[in-house]
Amino acid sequence: MKTIDFISLGCSKNLVDSEMLMGLMEANGYKCTHDSDDPQGEIVVINTCGFIADAKEESINTILEFAQAKTEGRIERLYVMGCLSERYLADLEAEIPEVDGWYGKFNYRALLEDLKAPPSPPKGRDVGIHISASSSNQASLPLGEPGWARHLTTPRHYAYIKISEGCDRHCAYCAIPLITGRHQSRPMDEILDEVRQLVAGGTKEFQIIAQELTYYGIDIDGRQHIAELIDKMSDIEGVEWIRLHYAYPTHFPWELLTVIREKKNVCKYLDIALQHISDNMLTRMRRNVTKQETYELVERIRREVPGICLRTTLMVGFPGETDEDFRELLEFTRWARFDRMGAFAYSEEEGTYSAEHYEDDVPEDVKQARLDKLMRVQQNISAELEAEKVGRTMRVIIDRREGDYYVGRTEYCSPEVDPEVLIPADEAKLEIGRFYDVRMTDAEEFDLYGTTKI
Repeated sequence: MKTIDFISLGCSKNLVDSEMLMGLMEANGYKCTHDSDDPQGEIVVINTCGFIADAKEESINTILEFAQAKTEGRIERLYVMGCLSERYLADLEAEIPEVDGWYGKFNYRALLEDLKAPPSPPKGRDVGIHISASSSNQASLPLGEPGWARHLTTPRHYAYIKISEGCDRHCAYCAIPLITGRHQSRPMDEILDEVRQLVAGGTKEFQIIAQELTYYGIDIDGRQHIAELIDKMSDIEGVEWIRLHYAYPTHFPWELLTVIREKKNVCKYLDIALQHISDNMLTRMRRNVTKQETYELVERIRREVPGICLRTTLMVGFPGETDEDFRELLEFTRWARFDRMGAFAYSEEEGTYSAEHYEDDVPEDVKQARLDKLMRVQQNISAELEAEKVGRTMRVIIDRREGDYYVGRTEYCSPEVDPEVLIPADEAKLEIGRFYDVRMTDAEEFDLYGTTKI
């Protein structure tokens, strides 16, 4: 039995691709490990990210590290897949000949054939939409529930569900449409079947992900079906939490707020990237939304779903950003008091509208200074919001034990990216993947401390 070690870089959408390929490989007789600290597999597969400069650098360095391992005889074969190779296939093939095979984002099943495994799983069937790759490695990818068991790399109690691939938005700075192509929604029944399959295996919590989840269904019949999808998903017995990621502010489907408000197992949580607030920046970024509309959007979401946790992403240093633009962004951040906020400095990506039409004219030191100032504002907001939770009793799911603490999350916290709840391990024996009522006893900027002794 050959062992394959998978290295997944980048976002949770990449992780889902890795999990599906791992399940396919295991169905064909391979043993799979994931992100091992010291890979011992005869074969290594690296699933790369190609979104921004830092991610591309990490992907290339990882490939080079394992290329060296192959040269030294520590692994037998090395394969690369994902966004970086989808975008830069020809250059990578020429520059790193140690790699045995390169695959784009949508043709990873070809790897199975290249490893001389059977061409299809021994039982079941492929289900799902098929997307043509933009690279020379064109093939098909089943995005839906496969006829083999998906290999979860997350703790069994939660999983990511990818409901679509690609993006029809054309924000000036974003390379995602260049990599993923046009938006394509998975069939609803297929998604719901995948959730049922995971529930049967013990999964309780589902992170719903897409490049742009509010666009779900548009390519099927011209209508947004995200509210219908989440409503039906919430009716599946055994689904305890559903959390929504990566919404878009333009043409927001208001009916989704009704589902979030009325369905108890749909977390009061929405991840919606807003990027900026000044009309100057929103226009130059090609976001198709105005400052006033953005303020009204935030107000309406909070009005219709009291207590909702809003997560956003903001950008500083986009070409043409003035001191006044940045002042407006700070003012908006102080007003909105986002529960969760990530921010990054603009980096030019070849092929994007901004790279071809704008000069990257904000100096790097100014970008960094603005980023630091913005994050200081958010840190103070986060500290205040977390402190307000002290004394409250909240439902918490336990993810793991770490040192002297059990580590869990409330419905307002997504795995990996959001604050966690730390509970002393010596006060009670808690079960991983189980829910507990926890009284919050203390708070830091980004984490809470709690007790099950209520």
